[in-house]
Amino acid sequence: MIIKQTEAGTKFDFAAGQMLLIDKAAGITSFGVVSRVRKIVRVKKVGHSGTLDPAATGLLILCTGKKTKELHNLQGFDKTYEGIIRLGVRTESMDGESDIIEEKDAGYVTREMIEQAVEKFRGEIEQLPPMYSALKHKGKALYKYARKGEEVERTPRKVNIYSFDIQDISIPDISFRIRCSKGTYIRVIADDLGKELGCGAYLKQLRRTAIGEYNVDDSLTIEELDELVKRSEAGNLEK
Repeated sequence: MIIKQTEAGTKFDFAAGQMLLIDKAAGITSFGVVSRVRKIVRVKKVGHSGTLDPAATGLLILCTGKKTKELHNLQGFDKTYEGIIRLGVRTESMDGESDIIEEKDAGYVTREMIEQAVEKFRGEIEQLPPMYSALKHKGKALYKYARKGEEVERTPRKVNIYSFDIQDISIPDISFRIRCSKGTYIRVIADDLGKELGCGAYLKQLRRTAIGEYNVDDSLTIEELDELVKRSEAGNLEK
């Protein structure tokens, strides 16, 4: 059973296994969500199907108990994101969580230029994983090297961008929606798009709205899950 916007009267067996659709807030890591959910459901075995950066919001799929065995089946699903790319600024981490390394005027950029540039990012593309990522090198996450100013050689990876739609343009900001394969770094797309336009760019805002067939509209915040579990345990779920 999937715990999302659930029906009244439901009882939960988290040790036997449940799937949870969680709407992650900004400012908390994906592991932080797992840690908080462990305390709420009082089961140690809790895992998630795919990391979101701390600044990002949106859908995380968590499994508890015996259901965690199914997590690997979820990791290959495509992902859908909405967000804002800001032109004219580049940062070390390609998002708003690090220092600015370059600024340029983006006033010359037109809608036509953006649409032409975006076309190059549709379909199968190669991405160089960012230094500010959890990928491991000699057993240590890349971001730990990055924080020391060290650069590690990485190998480009092929990913698929199934759709890349521009929803609004208000220079220097571009609102977008992307559906992509697993392993895609939206921060890298933002940075690469800025290079393509000649003005630089970074990922200002990101929200994951779907993982495969699962949608954030059906999810619960951590606070809502906590309240739901308390009501269930008290036998006071509203009719």
